[in-house]
Amino acid sequence: MVARYAEEFLEELRRSSYAVVLTGAGVSTPSGIPDFRGPKGIYSRVPPETFEIDFFLRHPERYYEVERGILSSSFDAEPNETHLLLAKLESMGLIKGVITQNIDGLHQRAGSKVVVELHGNISTGTCLSCGRKFSREEINAKLESSPVPRCGCGGLIKPDVVFFGEQLPPDALEKGTEMASKADLMVVMGSSLVVYPAANLPLLTVRNGGRLIIVTKGETGLDFLAYRKYNVDLVEFSREVLRLIEGGLEL
Repeated sequence: MVARYAEEFLEELRRSSYAVVLTGAGVSTPSGIPDFRGPKGIYSRVPPETFEIDFFLRHPERYYEVERGILSSSFDAEPNETHLLLAKLESMGLIKGVITQNIDGLHQRAGSKVVVELHGNISTGTCLSCGRKFSREEINAKLESSPVPRCGCGGLIKPDVVFFGEQLPPDALEKGTEMASKADLMVVMGSSLVVYPAANLPLLTVRNGGRLIIVTKGETGLDFLAYRKYNVDLVEFSREVLRLIEGGLEL
């Protein structure tokens, strides 16, 4: 079954002239990064309010405690087969780029060049007082001596991720919207499509006459709109697609 899906998938990419991919937490969980809403996800261990911007501003030490524990896996994780597949498809010209809800930077580490990060990236931070940028290494060094990292000016350093209650980065949202609107094929991988405005992007593709393929284990909020839905393990699927490509399947 997975082999047939992989062949169909490559054929759909071949037919398209502007394919884009939207990725969610399910792409990174095989790399050891926990999702939020799964049975063993972050919300099963941490109150969701921990990731609200108002809570962060009042209790930054609570957030950074969680970051040093549960979220620390994001810093050492390695790309898996799905990240590598998407980088390969971009290099082959079969997709125009990736729009991601993930904050781990694994798409870039796998070699993807066009990556739109809707929810930011945890690898950097910004002082909320003076705007100075900090690397992850600088933030971690500060956390070794203090429960809350602060800038030399005394300002609180906030990770460059989108907390609940914050707007998405305007440039990222604009670019993602443009790509989704132009796409004649949108591929969703590893997302349950319940978090907005990201879940609106496949709707833009469909409304403009494009096709929607969903490759995600379990149900999503937009299964009813999908041209094809592959309810498969992402790593197994990606491994099979890579095998077909490396085997010289004519595209």
